[in-house]
Amino acid sequence: MPIRSLLAVFVLSLFACQSEKPQDKPASTANTAAETPAVQKKNIVFFGNSLTAAYQLSPEQGFTAILQRRIDTLKMPYVCVNAGLSGETTADGVNRVNWVLQQPVDVFVLELGGNDALRGLPIEASKKNLNDILEKVKAKYPDCKIVVAGMMAPPNLGATYTNTFRDMYPNLAKKFNAALIPFLLDGVGGVPSLNLPDGIHPNVEGQKIVAENVWTVLKGVL
Repeated sequence: MPIRSLLAVFVLSLFACQSEKPQDKPASTANTAAETPAVQKKNIVFFGNSLTAAYQLSPEQGFTAILQRRIDTLKMPYVCVNAGLSGETTADGVNRVNWVLQQPVDVFVLELGGNDALRGLPIEASKKNLNDILEKVKAKYPDCKIVVAGMMAPPNLGATYTNTFRDMYPNLAKKFNAALIPFLLDGVGGVPSLNLPDGIHPNVEGQKIVAENVWTVLKGVL
């Protein structure tokens, strides 16, 4: 075969080989993308008052933000949504919960009642309000998991009031098959060094303990 013909065949062969190589890469990339789909994260909604809102602290110092950092470290597919509003009573919560439920809710943590106790409001009314809130949650999201954060009333209201108030939370948890945090402020309430000057709201160190109280129960729900 003439040299000119041999060169022509060589060039055509080289061109054909080069044109085949890029075709292998897109197929490999497509397979990799198909094998690693994005993880859909679920919402943990913390519905409460100033305790959840981290009163007088920056948002990242509150227990919900602390829990988010732990969840991220553990690479768990959850997002903590802080729906705390300072000063809210259980009656206020009933009026607000429908707005909060406009977003998807996979886990609902109910933290309300403390302001009712501070005002000495009737316990039966508080219990009905908390019940109505949970009814709304389950009606909108039947598969949503519930966590009830227990609270305690000031002792100056008398034994009957404080005992009935305390028992309200486990009774609600039992009715709704919810996980129960016996006392949200366990180890913090009544400890001056762990609270702001008002003696009611946890400070930075107190929030860390509250986060542990919540996590002890929440981790079993996730």
